[in-house]
Amino acid sequence: MSQVPAATRALRVLRFLATQPGPVPVDRVMRACDLPRSSAYHLLRAMADEGFVVHLPEDRTVGLGVGAFEVGSGYARSVPLARLARRPLADLADGTGASAQLAVLHGRDVLYVVQERAPGRPPLVTGVGVRLPALGTASGRAVLAALPGPQVRALYADAEAFPVTDGTGPRSLSELRTVLAETRQRGHAVEHEEVSEGLASVAAAVLDHTGHPVAAVAVTLPVGEDVGPAVAGVVRTAGVLSARIGGRG
Repeated sequence: MSQVPAATRALRVLRFLATQPGPVPVDRVMRACDLPRSSAYHLLRAMADEGFVVHLPEDRTVGLGVGAFEVGSGYARSVPLARLARRPLADLADGTGASAQLAVLHGRDVLYVVQERAPGRPPLVTGVGVRLPALGTASGRAVLAALPGPQVRALYADAEAFPVTDGTGPRSLSELRTVLAETRQRGHAVEHEEVSEGLASVAAAVLDHTGHPVAAVAVTLPVGEDVGPAVAGVVRTAGVLSARIGGRG
């Protein structure tokens, strides 16, 4: 044990929860992380207060909170992922004739970190460094659809989580769940003119070794164009990037 035992135990909890497919019972966390029962609940409560753990009292389980995903997204935004993605995104743009982007989840927003603009295509609002509400974008929906349900519920726990829009996009948790279920069934995410008039996007998630989404690959093209090649391209490119980071294609 280090000279800062509380910090060591908190990191053990985060590392353990990151390997689980979803929330797990508190007793299991204590056994796996060798946490004294006398301090385990205090530690988990402090981690929940900071957003790194979410407690589901009805199930008596805990899982990773929004704070943990923000840290993971911060790593995903670092140079390695951007460097790994640039060539595949350029190939995607060349192959589809449409602009391609890589975005990561940051809280309830997506942050665009790489963009490859196809020749002859107009500039997009989703430039590098731009943040948009995740639930209204194909990239955000692709990532959210790959998150465990409790994590989505923690992100969108109240009405304030749903921004006022022109009527497009989900306006409640139940509507969002419907959109995400359709996304999972379809195998990719879509949005039509919810970000920019006259443009549509398709996206697929990049998954790490535990199956958690660290980013999304998207292609944007004019409404009315055949999306078949774009769908095939983003799914293939997301699989390539997943494999490159040791994840699931």
